[in-house]
Formats: sequence, structure tokens, C-alpha cells
Amino acid sequence: MFKKVVLWLHKWLGIITGIVVFILSVTGCFYTFHDNLKLLVYPQKYIIQQQIDQASPLPLSELLHIAQGALEQEERVSRVDLYPAPDRTWVFRAQETDESAFGYWNYYVYYKRIFVNPYTGEVAAIENSKTEFFQLMLQMHLHLLLGKKYGHPVVGYSTAIFVLLLLSGIILWWPKKWKGKTLKRAIWLKTKVKWKRFNYDLHNVLGFYSFLLALILAITGLVFSFPEFKKGYTSFLNNFSTNDHAQIAQLKPLASIDSMYTDPLDNALHYALAKHSHAGMMSIRLRSIEAPTVDIQIRHLEQRSGLFEWYYFNKKDLRIKEIKSSKSLAAGDKIASLNYDLHTGNIRGMSTKILAFFISLICASLPVTGYIIWWNKSRKIS
Repeated sequence: MFKKVVLWLHKWLGIITGIVVFILSVTGCFYTFHDNLKLLVYPQKYIIQQQIDQASPLPLSELLHIAQGALEQEERVSRVDLYPAPDRTWVFRAQETDESAFGYWNYYVYYKRIFVNPYTGEVAAIENSKTEFFQLMLQMHLHLLLGKKYGHPVVGYSTAIFVLLLLSGIILWWPKKWKGKTLKRAIWLKTKVKWKRFNYDLHNVLGFYSFLLALILAITGLVFSFPEFKKGYTSFLNNFSTNDHAQIAQLKPLASIDSMYTDPLDNALHYALAKHSHAGMMSIRLRSIEAPTVDIQIRHLEQRSGLFEWYYFNKKDLRIKEIKSSKSLAAGDKIASLNYDLHTGNIRGMSTKILAFFISLICASLPVTGYIIWWNKSRKIS
């Protein structure tokens, strides 16, 4: 009786959310390698074509002025992604969104990326990111191209239902006997069977082998969809951590940095580049002129958002107000900081990205094989 109820729930929840799960899984496959593919597809944007003998980049304020000049009058650069590597352009992002708008094209009022050679100030490319392929894949993955207000909850609740489908699926898969033909059929695909039976076994066997990793992808997806879920488990896990590292970091005296430029932003970045010359990437969210601090994120590895340091500089006296490091986080905060890396497969480089790709591909196949099972059974009944 229990399995009948689980089967009924599994079937109808799968029918309701199958299309959404398929779209999320396929777009997840595409987006897994987006950082690598962009360098191959758009080398003229991300790679400096002609190397020059110059030790340091131009001041950021000068580069920012150049990037801003490449935009329309009403558009404003709000973020800079820069790379200490000498062969990379710096990316100046300008975007404005309408959170309440319906549809992807209305959600973004504008979204552009300006690629600038930091050593010469030359604009390498201006990208309308609203029409860029990987951005479209990302927005389909996040909001189904419906806009945040409408697409975000659909994606979030569908992901939550997918977690229930995975859990109910493992209950339905569970063999009655853990030996002989019963066990072998549950964990091994037979190719010399009728296609209906093969499809049924494909659904069960692939679902079993992908269960744990698919569950990780789904749960990390829930973190993006439901901030309160993230806040809840972060607070819970932090209760089991000591804050010794964080207290030590707070006790360190605030250091002041050299004043080489008139703009505090230039001084802060010069310090960060000198101290972290081998970092993979740095990001700066450009705040208003009245903001008291300059914030710079250091990613130690370009594609690992969970290995970082945040520097907060006081504009007034050029002192480092605070440094936040991923190494000194409490357990809950540390797991939360790794959420993006886990979700995209970046956690251990290319090997885990390939694994995430194939798990996403299997997740995309589950609604398809599930629909076929339901269709075959409904035709048989009729």
C-alpha cells in the first residue's frame, strides 16, 4: 500500500514538473562549461591578442572612464571583473533590471559587457549580453526566460518537487531481495530486451546511479531559489563551529595602504593586485560616491567562487577596515560559500565538471523515460 501511494505521487509530480526539470537539466549541461567555452568561442573578447611589454595596468578609474564612454548615456558600469594574468582583458559590466517585469527581454532594461585591454585602454569588444548564448542559457536555467518575478518561483518549487521525486524514486527502486536476478535487474541494464522494458530499466538504473549527485545538484539549486533555506541550514551548522579563526582575524590591527593615486579605488586595487598577483580573478561592485568603503573580492582560482578573500577599504583614510576569508568561515558559512562550486561542478576542477555534466544529462533523461513509461501504461489501460 505504501509503495502504491509513493508511486502515485512520483507519477503525478513527475508529470507536472517534468518539462521544467528537463529544461533546467539541459541548460545546466550547457552552462557547466561556460567559463571554458567562452575563452574558446570569444577569444577576441577575453584574450589580449597582441602582448605588450608593460609591467602594470592603467589606473582603474581611467579604464572605467573609457568603458563608460563606450556605453549609452543612460547606462552605467556597475561591476568590474578583472584578471591579474597578463593576457586577459578586464570586463566592465553594465546592467539594470526590472524585477517585476514579465519575460526575459523586459527583465533586463539593458545588460552589456565592455572588454578593455587594461594595459592600453583599448576597447576589445562591446557585448550586448542580453543576446549572448550562455547568458540566455543561464536565464533559462534561473527563470525559464519568464523574468525573475514569474520564473523564479516556478523554478524553485519545481526543484523542490524534483527532490521529492528523487527520494520517492529511490523508494520505488529499492529491491525486494538483495540477491539474484532481482538485484541484478535493479543495478544493471539489459540490452537484449524489448524497448519498453529497456526504457523502464533505463529510468530505474540511471536514477539509482545518479541519485546522490542529482540530490546534491537539486539541493544546491534550492539554496539559490530560497534564501531562507540557506539562512536556516547555515545558522544550524554554525552552532557546531568555533569562531576562533574569525575572532583572530578581527583582532588584527587595521593596516593602511599607500596613497599613489587621487582615487581611493585605484589605491585599493593597486594594493590588491600587488598582494594577490597570482589570483585567478578579482571583482569590484561599484558603489555610489558617498559609500564609505571600496570592496574587492579576490578569487584565488578563477572558476572557484568558494575560495576567496573580501577586502573592505575605508575611502577616507585608506585603511583596510576588514578582511573576510573563506578559510576562517564557520562550518555553515563555509558550506554556503561552496554552493555555487557544488552546483556547477567547479568544486574539483574539470573532473567534477564532467561529472556534473553527465549527471545533469541523466536528470534530463529521467522525465523523458518517465513520460514514456506513463504513456505506455496509459495506452495499455485504454
